[in-house]
Amino acid sequence: MRTLLPLRLPSPIAATLPSAASLLPALTRLSLRGTPPRANMSSAAAAPDSAAANPAATGEEGGREAVDVLVQYVVLRRDLADAWPLGSVVAQGCHAAVATVWAHRDHPDTAAYCAPGNLDSMHKVTLEVKGETQLRNLAEKLEAAGVRHKLWIEQPENIPTCIATAPCPKSQVSSFFKKLKLCK
Repeated sequence: MRTLLPLRLPSPIAATLPSAASLLPALTRLSLRGTPPRANMSSAAAAPDSAAANPAATGEEGGREAVDVLVQYVVLRRDLADAWPLGSVVAQGCHAAVATVWAHRDHPDTAAYCAPGNLDSMHKVTLEVKGETQLRNLAEKLEAAGVRHKLWIEQPENIPTCIATAPCPKSQVSSFFKKLKLCK
């Protein structure tokens, strides 16, 4: 029986290219080595260089470099997702995400997240809350903790629809979102 599939011979060009598996770690994680810890995420100014006195502050343990993913969280209202067209709800999340990135465009985390080499490997987590009360409570918690974010309020209706955080290290903000469900 003859096959109809073409015979594939090894290409000399393909042999010189790195495999996707070797590129994956570099594309999916950003190293924050040398980035000093921030006491308040709303501040764009870097903390004093205490990393030199404290090796743990640089994320090094036994000579290994710590890696922390920069992530942007988008939290939508489930009640609106049930009542509005899907495109309208998605647009609300997009508005909040863009507004937050623009408002914090000068912050080092946002600059790293939007750097040309990272545009194809951005990390976003889209979650949901039940309704307006839960959304406002989350916004208050983020505000109290100094987490850079935007509570998007749709105008002219004046309806709070979603929250987006500015890009930041996942380890610094994931605790605020652990109890929330992934948006479906």
